[in-house]
Amino acid sequence: MFPEQYDVIVVGGGHAGAEAAAAAANLGSRTLLVTMNLQTIGQMSCNPAMGGIAKGQIVREIDALGGYSGIITDKSAIQFKMLNKSKGPAMWSPRAQSDRMRFAEEWRLALENTPNCDFYQEMVSGLLVEDNRVVGVRTSLGLEIRGKSVVLTNGTFLNGLIHIGEKQFGGGRAGEKAATGITEQLREFGFESGRMKTGTPPRVDGRSLDYSVMIPQPGDPIPEKFSYLDTPVLKQQRDCHMSHTSAKVHDLLREGFDRSPMFNGRIKSIGPRYCPSIEDKIDRFADKDSHQLFVEPEGWHTVEVYVNGFSTSLPEDVQFKALKSVKGFENVKFFRPGYAIEYDYFPPTQLKHTLETKLIENLYFAGQINGTTGYEEAASQGLMAGINAHLKVNEKDAFVLQRDEAYIGVLIDDLITKGTEEPYRMFTSRAEYRTLLRQDNADLRLTPKSFDSGLANRDRLKRMEEKERKSDAFVNFFRETSVLPEDINPILNRLDSALVKQSDKMFKVFSRPKVKMEHMLELEPVSGFVEDNDLDREVLEQTEIQVKYSGYIAKEKNNADKLQRLENVKIPNNFDYTKLKSLSFEAREKLSAVQPVTIAQAARVSGVNPSDISVLLVYLGR
Repeated sequence: MFPEQYDVIVVGGGHAGAEAAAAAANLGSRTLLVTMNLQTIGQMSCNPAMGGIAKGQIVREIDALGGYSGIITDKSAIQFKMLNKSKGPAMWSPRAQSDRMRFAEEWRLALENTPNCDFYQEMVSGLLVEDNRVVGVRTSLGLEIRGKSVVLTNGTFLNGLIHIGEKQFGGGRAGEKAATGITEQLREFGFESGRMKTGTPPRVDGRSLDYSVMIPQPGDPIPEKFSYLDTPVLKQQRDCHMSHTSAKVHDLLREGFDRSPMFNGRIKSIGPRYCPSIEDKIDRFADKDSHQLFVEPEGWHTVEVYVNGFSTSLPEDVQFKALKSVKGFENVKFFRPGYAIEYDYFPPTQLKHTLETKLIENLYFAGQINGTTGYEEAASQGLMAGINAHLKVNEKDAFVLQRDEAYIGVLIDDLITKGTEEPYRMFTSRAEYRTLLRQDNADLRLTPKSFDSGLANRDRLKRMEEKERKSDAFVNFFRETSVLPEDINPILNRLDSALVKQSDKMFKVFSRPKVKMEHMLELEPVSGFVEDNDLDREVLEQTEIQVKYSGYIAKEKNNADKLQRLENVKIPNNFDYTKLKSLSFEAREKLSAVQPVTIAQAARVSGVNPSDISVLLVYLGR
């Protein structure tokens, strides 16, 4: 039924698996995607949206590297918003509401149109391992499929257990069975595993809601998009809406707490801190009488609605009774109740920075199996695992992103170095170089690297180089061109900004906080330059950021370069930390477990102090 041997076998068809399969196949590897249900490739298991705070930056990075998530999102979007526009550009985060059915369909079609990508529908129940090297997978029918490398992207399916009130049943997602066998086998090989929890809200019938009493949440008047390629821009959008819980709703929910699996001990695992269930919010924030609920349409034509903010595992009758007391939900009809799900994960300190496991060669983990939460976090790991699996079987150098190069680099380094005991979600605050890692410059940062690795094609590189050339030229124009007081002062006066008394460089004037690109475009030399050079909105935005934040960018780059010196100080493989008695006991224990590759990575390990780093530097002759 199968070729003698695949280069890369990807297990699981979620966001991580889809990106892994696409990356490996596009790089030229003979790739097989094995999933329990081919109809749910790219399924949005929870909310119908991509992006958000820091997550939007990750989607842009995936696109810049040649992944599919940004393209798929643009093709299936029903609304687009740039979040945090009131803050500096380091915080701007794109987010798109998607048509759930179209999103999955576009993923399926994209993969089917990817050369070198084969498909097979069945559950993988185990791995084929010889001499601590993975050589394939075994399916529930007993088929053995040989492969040079395997990427596991099992999501919430490993021994998944669904909870609704006092009821519980096996499943990896509503209506789909759990995956068994893999956890048990990996434990036999010496892997450490744990349990995590996540949850999802009820889905309701939009025809039963009264939107007139809710607060509309429209998209941006001029919507942008995720991909740097020629994907469609939204010409019309669907509104989301906002409602609120109340003290009465909270009281009704509390009536079911004695039957809640979260409070009666049935659920023992830890859920996502930054996406708590509604019962968890009421319990933790007892002083609050109200919480926001975002009413999100699931697509252009369906009436199904996602109730964002009402994630719950309470009994279905309690969910229904409480939701009926929310403004606008008085006549609500349920499509399905919310539920919680517990699943197995493997602490990611057991991985290398390539996402290859330390215990079994050529075996890669990506997505929720590593303890993360979120489509974007999963997709980025899948992309990196797919790239590195291809490179490894072709005996090429690994592809690893540093913390100052991408949010993806921060994500993977955090997981590998610090591990996680709760579902890990990316935030801008996790990145110490977020001024460098903006959503607007992901292509400038990453496309050349991806082109060198073979994933980004020449067309994508040419687009990036053209954008870079035009923005650099425009920045130089502002540096070199002067403006007369009589031309700029009327604008400055209108903005209540100090007037200039003599001719000054445009760069200096443009750097003022109140002065924006729209004001500079009122000057004839600026508007003429834009017209003559055919500069688009992306170039204008990039130029404005480079001018206004040049000092901050230069300072952060300097800090990153300093730390890079420690990234270049390598630690020998399988270094024996126990022989360095000058290290603290905790440092010896943590460093032995993580086995950092560089001094900089060792410094980021939780429990390792600067004095421990000094000891290591002395020992390594630095």
